[in-house]
Amino acid sequence: MSDSLFDAIRNNDENTVSDLLKSNPELVGSRDQRGSTPLLLSTYFGLKEITHIILKYPQDLNAQDASGNTALMGVCFKGFEEIAEKLIKAGADVNTRNFNGGTALIFAVSFGRTNLVRLLLDNGADPEIKDDSGNTALDHARMHSVKDAIALLTNNN
Repeated sequence: MSDSLFDAIRNNDENTVSDLLKSNPELVGSRDQRGSTPLLLSTYFGLKEITHIILKYPQDLNAQDASGNTALMGVCFKGFEEIAEKLIKAGADVNTRNFNGGTALIFAVSFGRTNLVRLLLDNGADPEIKDDSGNTALDHARMHSVKDAIALLTNNN
């Protein structure tokens, strides 16, 4: 049945996602072949309504995929600010690290998502966390020449 849920998410089928979760709420913790939970998959595709449906169910908001990335990291990479706000409001940890030590803030900085950098900083993201290469978010901002992020991170200290 979890395959049906993941197929419904991929097809942006809100009704089927809602029906499947209503009849079997524990599906919210299931994983697909890549290690993604329903939340990870819906946020990765930027599916606001399906993400809203999935967030109605108790779950680990910081669940990690096969690379150690969380839903919040994915939306910071992709630039889905509205979904990032929902995840943070729901209680996602802004400082979770993936298997390379990356954080949502490092992803937001590296991909020039300045609005997300601001959102994360405003919600307690720690700019001093270093990835496994020893680089902070500010180091990444400098490496990628993201001037707005450099200014935000410099003024944040």
